[in-house]
Amino acid sequence: MPPWLLFAAAIPVFLICLPLAYVALRSGQAGPAGIIAELGRQRTLDLLLNTLVIALGVTVASSLIGVVGAWCIERSDLPGRKWWRIVVTLPLAVPAFVASYAWSSIDGAFESMPGAIFILTLSAYPLVLLPVAAALRSADPGFEDVSRSLGRGPWATFFGAVLPQIRPALAAGALLVLTHTLSEFGALALLRVQTFTTSIFASYELQFDNATAALQSAVLMALCLPAAYGEMRLRLKTQVARVGKGSRRHAPLAALGPIRWPVALALGALVVLALGVPTGTLVYWLRVGSSAGHGRGEIWDAIGGSFSLALPGAAIVVLFALPLVLASSRHGGRLAQIADRLPYIVHGLPGLVVALALVFLSIRFAHPLYQTVVLVFVAYTMMFLPLAQSALRGPVELAPARLEEMARGLGRSPFGAFASITLPAIAPGIGAALALLALELMRELTATLMLAPSGTVTLATAVWGHTTDGEYAAAAPFAALLVAASALPVYFFTRRTLELYEL
Repeated sequence: MPPWLLFAAAIPVFLICLPLAYVALRSGQAGPAGIIAELGRQRTLDLLLNTLVIALGVTVASSLIGVVGAWCIERSDLPGRKWWRIVVTLPLAVPAFVASYAWSSIDGAFESMPGAIFILTLSAYPLVLLPVAAALRSADPGFEDVSRSLGRGPWATFFGAVLPQIRPALAAGALLVLTHTLSEFGALALLRVQTFTTSIFASYELQFDNATAALQSAVLMALCLPAAYGEMRLRLKTQVARVGKGSRRHAPLAALGPIRWPVALALGALVVLALGVPTGTLVYWLRVGSSAGHGRGEIWDAIGGSFSLALPGAAIVVLFALPLVLASSRHGGRLAQIADRLPYIVHGLPGLVVALALVFLSIRFAHPLYQTVVLVFVAYTMMFLPLAQSALRGPVELAPARLEEMARGLGRSPFGAFASITLPAIAPGIGAALALLALELMRELTATLMLAPSGTVTLATAVWGHTTDGEYAAAAPFAALLVAASALPVYFFTRRTLELYEL
């Protein structure tokens, strides 16, 4: 491995280890007695129960909706199937904390545990439905033919022949929902539901350097790491074994019969609840409300703040992710593979823990960096490296390594060969990664809220600030801009993903 690549890959690995080191260091300072006392508190047990109930409830509900919805759209004679393929995934454009703001402004009854599970499920189910639908489209119907020829009925055929083929997609989507729910902060804070993330933030607000927050972070890490590791492992095993290319024909559509239109109405109700209600609530608050117009003077500042953090942040994350992908795909070796996979394990940690670690470390060891954009960009790198790696891995693996080797054989330096041969070949993939990351960073709330310099306003933090003050109408323009910025990319991403599985 060239020295420049080794050095470049070591930097993100070092950054990824910071939150783990912080939690271990700060928790250890409490001493064995303090650790036992904190973990044995009734409040800690209550937070653990709430966190598990919400995470498992949202994961199970999203998985059921995702599988049933995907099967109805891909394998039944549902009216308007092509239209439903796009519409049911559009709720991805509504950030979870925006949906929570919308529902809680309708009725305070949603500020409860059942309300949180309901709202987060509506925001998360597309993460299961989209990969399962894609898997159903690419599944080989020959297995189903064999099952039916053996006399098995529709249910036995589904569980014996269809489910094994879509299980990797279902498991990956479910684990993604689980990790997102475990690390969710903004939505749960707006819904007044106490979990580890909301408690950690409350401890941070009371005291920057708080052992309680560190110990609670350690418990949350214990919950997140197995889920994140499982998600990483499933990324490596996403194919079901097949002999040859399988059948090129499509599976026959199941006739829904008398429930054909009720199923369509049920899907319509799902879309109305997940997308229509939040959008309609935003429109309502834009027109009506005692705080309407109060925040409009901040709109341009919020837009500028979002772009000033999202655009350079995306470039920095891609810059750090590219060496990891190059090292693992071009040079291999156990160390390169570990460095490439480590960010996926830390990906399950909440942004709250990452931000808290950076606050602690900057105050103690690098005080000039505290309350600067440098810490914000470091947090973005630690949190979104896996997203950039996933977007870059395909283009890097498709770029022929032999051409770079030929350039080096002709006298080019390792970096010169990469810059002149490989970099132009993967430029489109880098552009796509930049666009995807910029969208995600514009929606990021927790790390920006805790680490951004004083006076910095983004669309996400503006929604948070006005909503926590009860100014729902003032928050509406910022929330609407976030949804609008997300809707078009989500639409094209969904179209592209489904088109790839038609081949």
